Amino acid sequence: MPTDIEHLRNIGIIAHIDAGKTTVTERMLFLSGAKHRVGRVDHGTTDTDDDPEEQERGITIFSACVKFHWGKYDVNLLDTPGHVDFTAEVERCLRVLDGAVVVFSAREGVEAQSETVWRQADKYDVPRIVFINKLDREGANFEAVYNQIGPRLNGKPVAIQLPVGLGPAHTSDPFRGVIDLIDMKFMQFDPATDGKQVTVVEIPDELADDAAMWREQMLDAVYELNDEAMQLAMEEQPVPAEMIRATLREGCLTRKIQPLVCGSALHGIGVQPLLDAVGHYLPSPIDRPPVEGVDPKNHDKTLQRGPSVKEPFCGLVFKILPAKTGDNYWIRVYSGTLKQNSRVQCPNRDKKENIAQLWQIHASKKERDGQIDEVHAGDICCVIGPRFAITGDTVCDTRELVELPSIKFAEAVLSMAIEPESTGDRKKLNEVLEMLKRQDPTFGAVENEETGQTLISGMGELHLEVVQHRLTRDFGMKVKFYKPRVNYRETISKQASVVGQCNRQMGAQQMFARLNVDVSPLDDPSAPVQVFDRLPADTLVPPEMRAAAIEELRERADGGGLIAGFPLTGLRIEATGGEAHEENSDPVAFRIAAGDAFDRALEAATPTLLEPVMRMEITTPEDYMGDIVGDLQQRRAIIAKTDVHGELTTIIAHAPLKELFGYSSAVRSLSQGRAGSSMEPYGYQAAPPEDAESFSY
Repeated sequence: MPTDIEHLRNIGIIAHIDAGKTTVTERMLFLSGAKHRVGRVDHGTTDTDDDPEEQERGITIFSACVKFHWGKYDVNLLDTPGHVDFTAEVERCLRVLDGAVVVFSAREGVEAQSETVWRQADKYDVPRIVFINKLDREGANFEAVYNQIGPRLNGKPVAIQLPVGLGPAHTSDPFRGVIDLIDMKFMQFDPATDGKQVTVVEIPDELADDAAMWREQMLDAVYELNDEAMQLAMEEQPVPAEMIRATLREGCLTRKIQPLVCGSALHGIGVQPLLDAVGHYLPSPIDRPPVEGVDPKNHDKTLQRGPSVKEPFCGLVFKILPAKTGDNYWIRVYSGTLKQNSRVQCPNRDKKENIAQLWQIHASKKERDGQIDEVHAGDICCVIGPRFAITGDTVCDTRELVELPSIKFAEAVLSMAIEPESTGDRKKLNEVLEMLKRQDPTFGAVENEETGQTLISGMGELHLEVVQHRLTRDFGMKVKFYKPRVNYRETISKQASVVGQCNRQMGAQQMFARLNVDVSPLDDPSAPVQVFDRLPADTLVPPEMRAAAIEELRERADGGGLIAGFPLTGLRIEATGGEAHEENSDPVAFRIAAGDAFDRALEAATPTLLEPVMRMEITTPEDYMGDIVGDLQQRRAIIAKTDVHGELTTIIAHAPLKELFGYSSAVRSLSQGRAGSSMEPYGYQAAPPEDAESFSY
């Protein structure tokens, strides 16, 4: 039986690291009956964190997909990492999801990666609901977190639940349940049944005033969205619960509000109402607009595919897991029907692909006994058979071609040189690295034939450390690893105009070409290089020679800068004039002239080395503030902002990545383990002059 698309929910759990995403997922699986025992992150028994590296570290590294039923709803749930080094996993999931649950810790509140995932959800227009977790922890503060979401994330949370008590069981008023502000009932969750048994009772008198106040705040948001509800309020008539839910749903789908619920996933409190909220407020595939793509043969022609089985098949590859029996392709089906033993087109590669097998996904594996014959619009599945498509590619009906926008990932900021201990291992190492590149779009590997070393690149120290462990533990490779190095960029610091020439003898032929080139820095030093043909229309340079010159400029721009061959960014290159001889000029001569102009222009415009800068967020008790700020200043950091939240102070700083190796250990040492830190790429800035002497690998 195909899933009723109206009752299908494709959702993601997104949050800062340690906010409790995986624990929320485990509770959902348990309460829905998809598993019979609750897995624990600290015991390494969760379904979604099934990789040895995840179980050892107690964090999510790879996104995982699970499917379960809740009432009349079928839910495809993607559990995503919280660590910034693995933000690509969040990016690829949000690209294909219809809705998201954003989890916040009731103690730490809105953190650095919370802002990152919220921005990513904004980027893809993903409706979301909010779950304030860990209300049973020491220092939990529901209202403080609620009040942070608006100013820090530009969100508009609407609380539809209120916690009863805060903190652990040994406190005077421990967290013990939630008040439903729509039905105005007190919900208690039986610990003996791990939260499966829910008792609904009247709100105690001592909590009635608080509940009434928070309900009025919720209704104010409803009145703003629904004139009929406002009219009822003016007539002093009660607003029906179903009208409230329908209005909140509409506000959520249009991203005007975010319904907010709360609880403790670890103790099973509030997760059942969260599941109800997923069904009530998050969109089904038909609540989302049709996807837009282009005609692969004419990129100026826009095409749409709606979430209907009557439309031609169209899907997006959002993850690839290499396997000995055939790579597992995770595909979101946007329209039509995908059938086993069929053929589809991958317009990005201009190749036909075989769909040999279709599977439901459970965690990072094919679900046992989960092989299926067909998948319909709106659903997510695992496909075995394709060979050419990569992450972000479209697969579609061979007769009705469409190419959807791909997934853009951040560039790697850190590299490490590696080499096999024996030449016999080189081929196997290259095969393994190619497999890892297919799996992880932010991982790079380039071999240097002169040194025999391979340069692997990633999003941070933890990312490269995980790759290192996978090479040695999972694949049994004997590899030497060198110290990680920063990925610099090169740009220019001023405008320059030059003339490049080719005036040489090639055998019996005299070759001639002249090309005028202007270069200028862009406002954003990290922006891609722009190359333009500005030769006047009446120039005497023939079209094929102009084209050869522009192509050479583009290739040289892709090849790197003059300082050390690092990628070029942040400059504009314009061919503004040229001269050709009727007999002695040809495309080769203009390529030589363009190359000469390129080198002259970069040198004249003062090449500049750029270093990556990270945005840091450090949360520390006040006692250690001075030591941490002093250490940051020694690392060339600029303090952008400090915020005080109770006993903790949050420092926002920008610092060069080069100075931050081992910083997480350093900050724990400075604070006796009581401070925490996170970082994410912020941009690029001019590197100190002395760095230009020490960047070669």
